[in-house]
Amino acid sequence: MKKLIPILVIFVIMLVPAMAIGATVEGSVQGFYCVTQGKVCPVGSEDPMVAAERVFVVHVSGADYYFVPNLDRAIMARHIGEMVKVEGTKSTDFKAIQAKDLYVKKEGKWSKVWSQDRQDEIYDDMFGANIFGFNEEN
Repeated sequence: MKKLIPILVIFVIMLVPAMAIGATVEGSVQGFYCVTQGKVCPVGSEDPMVAAERVFVVHVSGADYYFVPNLDRAIMARHIGEMVKVEGTKSTDFKAIQAKDLYVKKEGKWSKVWSQDRQDEIYDDMFGANIFGFNEEN
């Protein structure tokens, strides 16, 4: 038994880097191409830029940005150039945060504009828990 304890401790330590970290990311919504090319997304030409850009990120500063993979492109595009705060779980392996809540800063105050919980509620209301048409007995 005493030989098993050090092995378990080493195993737990090895798992720590793979675990995600709860976090908050603040920055502006920008196009991925703009950020990686060191350009500011064109102000006043948001619609053409949104049509050309496929992926949006939260640009924190300089070359630092985060993907938000569970937020639909349309939600991100709606807030292009705005200051946002994403609360969720930050990946330890990628520049990404799995959003739980999205806030937009308006007139100095944060306002929640999206939440995973609310999206899940709406999805369940629209499609129910059984979206594939299978009944419980199958």
